[in-house]
Amino acid sequence: FDFCQAEGKKRPSENLGQVLFGERIEPSPYRFTFNKKETCKSVCTKTYDTTKPEDKQKLDFLKKSMLLNYQHHWIVDNMPVTWCYDVEDGQRFCNPGFPIGCYITEDGRPKDACVINSEFHEKDTFYIFNHVDIKIYYHVVENEALGARLVAAKLEPKSYKHTHPDNPDCSGVPMDISNKANGEIKIAYTYSVSFEEEKNIRWASRWDYILESMPHTHIQWFSIMNSLVIVLFLSGMVAMIMLRTLHKDIARYNQMDSTEDAQEEFGWKLVHGDIFRPPRKGMLLSVFLGSGTQILIMTFVTLFFACLGFLSPANRGALMTCAVVLWVLLGTPAGYVAARFYKSFGGEKWKTNVLLTSFLCPGIVFADFFIMNLILWGEGSSAAIPFGTLVAILALWFCISVPLTFIGAYFGFKKNAIEHPVRTNQIPRQIPEQSFYTKPLPGIIMGGILPFGCIFIQLFFILNSIWSHQMYYMFGFLFLVFIILVITCSEATILLCYFHLCAEDYHWQWRSFLTSGFTAVYFLIYAIHYFFSKLQITGTASTILYFGYTMIMVLIFFLFTG
Repeated sequence: FDFCQAEGKKRPSENLGQVLFGERIEPSPYRFTFNKKETCKSVCTKTYDTTKPEDKQKLDFLKKSMLLNYQHHWIVDNMPVTWCYDVEDGQRFCNPGFPIGCYITEDGRPKDACVINSEFHEKDTFYIFNHVDIKIYYHVVENEALGARLVAAKLEPKSYKHTHPDNPDCSGVPMDISNKANGEIKIAYTYSVSFEEEKNIRWASRWDYILESMPHTHIQWFSIMNSLVIVLFLSGMVAMIMLRTLHKDIARYNQMDSTEDAQEEFGWKLVHGDIFRPPRKGMLLSVFLGSGTQILIMTFVTLFFACLGFLSPANRGALMTCAVVLWVLLGTPAGYVAARFYKSFGGEKWKTNVLLTSFLCPGIVFADFFIMNLILWGEGSSAAIPFGTLVAILALWFCISVPLTFIGAYFGFKKNAIEHPVRTNQIPRQIPEQSFYTKPLPGIIMGGILPFGCIFIQLFFILNSIWSHQMYYMFGFLFLVFIILVITCSEATILLCYFHLCAEDYHWQWRSFLTSGFTAVYFLIYAIHYFFSKLQITGTASTILYFGYTMIMVLIFFLFTG
């Protein structure tokens, strides 16, 4: 964008999480001195001559960004500068950004932010917010050495057509750029800043006013209640089956032992000789289980820290950094779990197993990420990850994660294989004709619905915070939902496994993994719905990026639920 640049100032450095999320912080040409009031100070003036093609291109880019409601995000002392305005029923909404400008359509309808001022009424015209009134609130610290702390920064975007850009007076008509304007257009950028003491806000709770204006908590409680009902229903079902049916079955079997007529076995007792037959593609299953364990523990620990408040929005990029570092350090459980299961499936190729565990799933994620990055490079986006960071991520993966996976696998293979309580028969049983709901596909599709029902309201807020730049801070809720999701996944799987074992189908290993894992497919469908209903994304590159990143999330979610 062609706004005023800060000359000769160093860029602040970012941490790993910010770099991965594409947050770049630039120095600003707006200069403040504490408690020094400025009115209508000039920053710079930009002149566009529409007869020159490069100027016209810059101006068109500005117009397009106003049409799509692009936002400035400014930071003062690590606080977002917010634009607060009244919404219906007396609520104030504080937006952590403010629009570049706005557009009045050809039939005179104001779009987006143009509704704030009745002077914006010319048809087919863009109004650029080239002046800001910034108000900085501070809190004087009494008991320490003399000093004050900034507790809030708010601004009002304004639009003025300054008659003398070199000596601006900040009054008069708004700065309009007609869509059909020709010749020379001058945009002068100015600002006013004032300081006000605010005794009531403490420095520690200075984020609260932004979070309070995000009016979502009642939906959250509703969704938690909804999820808890599902969990109670499932737990009831599982408990009933476990206690009543199994108890009855076992009582009947014990009775038979005494009467010596154990000829007519039925239900799940029939498949006891085949239940521990190693699954087809046991190698892949063990690798998936290893990676899934790694992701499960990573999510648990990250959310736990987030609940304790270490990863609040004030620590920029902390969430992502924490997750990546944990994922790298959790190579050992991945290798161990994969090795244990592979050994109990009777696998011999342990080298292949270790290599796949360390490279298959991370490799897919990294390849996807790398392709997305190439697209961002090609588009010249600031969110593209610099080459140094890519090398750093590869180093973390190859030098820390892979050796740790090998150590885990070494211990996994050294232990004895998991002992099975019954011997496996030489000859596999015939599986009888299955009814509709015990067939593999319908069972798997049904299994994903319940876990997805628990999380879909949270998903909406998470997707909003990733794609619509809203703050996400409800980690307490998220942790609760995470626990509920874990319980629902396991219980739904136990139920469906019980049904198809009773129907004498003993291929349970893959089915138990995929029954919960199918939640990820519902997640994908929801993400596609979100893309078409909520986001106004235009352009091929942006669409590819959205679906590229969504596929990474879906894969991680698949391994985690499975």
